[in-house]
Amino acid sequence: MIPDVSKALVWLEKHYTILEGIQRGLERETLRILPDGSLSKTPFPAEIGSALTHPWITTDFAEPMLEFITPVNTNIDYMLTFLKDLHRYANVNIKDELMWPLSMPCFVNSEDDIILAQYGISNEGLLKTLYRQGLKNRYGAMMQTISGVHYNFSLPMAFWQARDGIKNGEEDKDVISAGYFRIIRNYYRFGWVIPYLFGASPSVCGSFIKDPQKLQEFNKQTNGSCYLPYATSLRLSDIGYTNNAQKQLGITFNDLDTYVEGLRRATHTKSAEFAKLGIKVDGHYRQINDNILQIENEFYAPIRPKRVPKRDETPSSALLRGGIEYIEVRSLDINPFSPIGITEDQIRFVDLFLIWCALAPAPEMSSEELQCTKVNWNRVIMEGRKPGQVISMGCGSYQEPLAKVGHELFKDLLRVADVLDHKDAQKSYRKVCERLDTMFDDPELTLSARTLQAISDMGTSKFGLALAKQYKQQLNAEPLQVLTDGDFIYQRNQSVAKQQMKEQKQTLSFDEYIKQVNQ
Repeated sequence: MIPDVSKALVWLEKHYTILEGIQRGLERETLRILPDGSLSKTPFPAEIGSALTHPWITTDFAEPMLEFITPVNTNIDYMLTFLKDLHRYANVNIKDELMWPLSMPCFVNSEDDIILAQYGISNEGLLKTLYRQGLKNRYGAMMQTISGVHYNFSLPMAFWQARDGIKNGEEDKDVISAGYFRIIRNYYRFGWVIPYLFGASPSVCGSFIKDPQKLQEFNKQTNGSCYLPYATSLRLSDIGYTNNAQKQLGITFNDLDTYVEGLRRATHTKSAEFAKLGIKVDGHYRQINDNILQIENEFYAPIRPKRVPKRDETPSSALLRGGIEYIEVRSLDINPFSPIGITEDQIRFVDLFLIWCALAPAPEMSSEELQCTKVNWNRVIMEGRKPGQVISMGCGSYQEPLAKVGHELFKDLLRVADVLDHKDAQKSYRKVCERLDTMFDDPELTLSARTLQAISDMGTSKFGLALAKQYKQQLNAEPLQVLTDGDFIYQRNQSVAKQQMKEQKQTLSFDEYIKQVNQ
């Protein structure tokens, strides 16, 4: 079943202060829609500032696809309140538009309705738009409008010092990186628990899916909503975001050098499929290059090792320079029952699980075993709530009931919770554990089951639109709590000035700039 973590838990209980100071950050994506539900075609609001340089509010793939980013913080309540203030401010500045509260898009009739994100006329801005043009040509624009929540997490230096006897991150970056890769390997092995508990995309709009025969259809009142009865997160399935070209990359998470080597190989290896698109045709760029990955960020993974890059530094160069600084969890669907797409309970659970992943044994994984772990993920994503669902242990035929494995995991998580709660009279982490543990015996309590029930009554479009209007009113009625209008005005002016400076200072033509990028 799950690995034996008993000795590590005893050690942690003796060093209960080393988890103080966990650093976190959130990124939440959402589509802007009109009151009738159709996708917005208006530009990123000038009242907010420049999407290229604003530190908190920007765009993702498409111009109407907002992305909210919180600064790194150690306080969960503050981080969530900050995120809510970003929603409150944006809510006013998108005027009568609404924010779509589900991961899967709905009111997108055609890819022609999706306007790629625009970042101005600097080479940096044009490259960001061209990258998105490449994504559209390679995988389709519809798939790129799927939204999620990304959770950034780093353990305190005190944890690594106590566990590995290191002095500081600068000298011992390889030790810390190895510890984060341990988390990542365990995440691949057991991270299916996240879509089981928090998957919230058991259905899609009929307009989104090309082959509705893969799914079942609700009654006529639901306007073509398609679903799978035991699905948890179709967003994470091949119905949602898929990239067949990446399945053969063989990138592993055993050490920094081989990970970076695999990533760089993918950004310098020609793809026969993407070469057919052409790079620049009739004077217009279609993609940055015809490699398997245009840039390193195109590598899709449910979890990523990260370091904040310096100016003009690639993600892999940043990692080689300073080692892994934090990890980015990318498996969280938008929580439709929260106006900001995520809740405190979810954050506390992911904290517990990632700490457990840092403690549990994590043998190295070949690319073949990495593919093997995806069997469990796909099983949970497509049929996670199916009665008697099982989880495979390793790559063999041995299986255990999902509920049994879940309960065993939560026995460990409760002990981690008590360490994190050592100063908390409310025992917040323990309460989260106790609430979530019941979901293994009663899958109807999971987020996907609650979402499916609401959609079966109303249909995806009506459910999403009703929530979007409800959250519009709620956010309008609430004052800012930790930020002020002055803070937002300052960031708006600063971001606009930074974009203008980039545009005025550039000397290279875009063709020359692309050549440099592709070196």
